[in-house]
Parts: sequence; structure tokens; C-alpha cells
Amino acid sequence: MNAINDEHLWNKPFILCLFNNLFLFVFYFAQTTILPIYIVNELNGSVAQAGLAMTLFMISAIAVRPFSGLIIEKLGYKKTLYISESLFCLFTIAYAFADNLTVLMLIRFLHGIWFSILTTVTVPIANNFIPAKRKGEGMGYFLVSINLAIVLGPFIGLSLIQSWSYQHLSLLLAAVVWLGFTMCLLIPMQNQQKVIAKQEKRKLSLQDFIEKKALPVSVLAMIVSFSYASIMSFISTFAESKNMLQYAGIFFIVFAVSMMSLRPITGKIYDRKGPNYVVYPALITFAIGLFILSQIESVIGFMIAAVFIGIGFGSAQPCLQTISIQRSPKDRIGHATSTYFTCYDIGIAAGSLALGFVIAGYSYTAAYALCGILTLLSVIYYKYAVDFKTAIQK
Repeated sequence: MNAINDEHLWNKPFILCLFNNLFLFVFYFAQTTILPIYIVNELNGSVAQAGLAMTLFMISAIAVRPFSGLIIEKLGYKKTLYISESLFCLFTIAYAFADNLTVLMLIRFLHGIWFSILTTVTVPIANNFIPAKRKGEGMGYFLVSINLAIVLGPFIGLSLIQSWSYQHLSLLLAAVVWLGFTMCLLIPMQNQQKVIAKQEKRKLSLQDFIEKKALPVSVLAMIVSFSYASIMSFISTFAESKNMLQYAGIFFIVFAVSMMSLRPITGKIYDRKGPNYVVYPALITFAIGLFILSQIESVIGFMIAAVFIGIGFGSAQPCLQTISIQRSPKDRIGHATSTYFTCYDIGIAAGSLALGFVIAGYSYTAAYALCGILTLLSVIYYKYAVDFKTAIQK
């Protein structure tokens, strides 16, 4: 794989990586939206079983994440991408033939495995085609594809499920993913070698699963994702408790637009001034949004919170991921990405579980206020554990 060394960010390989990522996450968010409807309405399942389908996907993804870097090391970027994406694509078709809960749960569990490996390997591949002086900006744009999918996926899913059968819609979404796979075949990786040369057989060690230099910032990502779980998992039920359920969809649109709006600017600030100029304001803005959400009683307040949360979380996430990559040696980028996403996924899973108990035992106000406090404390953690002077590989 030939890295891009000039200042041209929008090169063909990077654009192909971006669209492949977009189509992958359009499927993910669309399927996440329509699957509970299918389980409850057509398979006669319960809401709890619909939740289990989401949990099984995440459990397998988290379990495999630590091994993803090792897999990339052994197989190299090209083989890992082709194998994981082809198997991920095959499982997208399987949804259309899942006519009972047992089969569907099995598909979800197995699908999470390939999702984990695929989303780990696509990041270092895209990073390789981003010019060295534009890493922050480039990774910001790459993650914009996920933000766009947050809007497009649910929109496509919820719009078509009203007139299409789940089976036909699943096949359409599968076709979108397969389109992304064809783009992968156009990415120039013909001469790509394994990330690390063959070594003598040795026992597995901790470094085969975790990149230590990426761990401090990955722990910070876990704290941030714990707070973000309050949005991802409970914003709809929170809106319903405030008699604003009809505005929950608009919340996500405002949230996603806010995330995307500053990505180009924050990426350039990151590259020119360093991560401190982005991370500190982003974490504080995210915390403010959570505090606003804990106190809102009107639609206007609901939307203002969406803006602050979108800007804060949307600016922090790509910066933290870029730090984890830049801090690590080039031959360990796969491990760094694996470490980052493992911590991120753990934060989402732990937040969804713990905050559910907080909401049940206390209130939504307590849960969002707690997340706001936790996010403010993460600023202190960043200052003392993720010093930007040592976070970027010189």
C-alpha cells in the first residue's frame, strides 16, 4: 500500500475508503433502527428480546476487538479487509432469511465479530492515505461518514419499513454494503505487505492485544463514550418522558448536523495548533450539553442540548482517535485502533447498563447530570494522563 506523502487530502483511495465506511454504517444504523420493529411486530418477540439482539451484536464485537490488531498483524491490511468485509457482506444477506428469533440472534452474534474486525482495519487503511500534515482534518472527514450514516440509516430504514417488507428492505441494505465492498477492491493495496515481518513463533503477550501507547487516550474515549451512551440508548425514552417523543428524530438530525458542521474547522485547528485546542473546548461543550439536557422542559431546550452535545462529542471523538493513532508506532496502528475501539465499546456497553439503573432508581435528570460531571472530570484526566506533548509520535 503506497502512502500519500503530499498535501492532497482528497485522493482517490481516501475517497473510496470514506464511501465504503459510509455504506457500512448506513446499513448498521438502518438495521439497528428497523430490527426491533421486525422482532416485535413480525416475530412476536418482546422489547427485551429486541434489546438482546442489540446486546449480542455488541458483546461479540467487544470480545473480538482485542484480537483485531493481532489479526491485522498476521494477515496484513489487504487480506484482513477482504476477508472481514466479504463475510460481513454475506451476513447482511442472511437477515432477509431470518424467520425466527433463534436464527436472528445467532446472525447478530456472528455478524458482530466481522463488524468488529472490519471497522478496526478500515481506520488504519484510510489513515495511510491521509497526508502527514493533515491527519486531524482527514480523520475528521473520515468520521463524518459515520455522522452522515447516523442520519441516512434511520431515515432510510424508518421511511421504507412502512411500505416495504423487512426482507426486501434488508436485501436493499445488503446491496448498499456490497456496493461499498466493490469500492474496496479499487483501493490500491496490490503491493501491501504484512504489517510486521514474520517472526519466530512465540507465546502471546499483552502487546499482541493492546497498544500501550494508545491506552491512556483510549481510557479517556471510554469515559466519553460512557456519557454518550446516555444519548445513544435513552434519548428516545427520555423524550417520551417529557412528552416530546415526536421530536426525538429531529434531535438526532440536529445532533448529527452539529457534529458535522465543525469537523473541517476542528481538524485544521488540530493539525495547526495541536489537540489541546480542540479537546478541552470539546469536552467542556459536551458536558454543558449534558447539563442542559438534564434540566430541559421545552423543545427549544431539547434542541439547544442537541447542538452542544453534537459539537462537543463530534469534535472530541475524532481528535481522541487521531491521538491514539499518532501516538503509536506505524507498525502498531492496527493494535492502536483495536485498543481504542475496545475501550470505546466497553464505555457504551457499561454506560447503557449503569445509566439504566440510575434512571430506574433515580431519574433522567440524575443520569444526565452524572454524565455531565463525569465528562468534566475527564478534562482533568486528559490534562494529567494524555499530555499532548507526548501523545503525538515525533
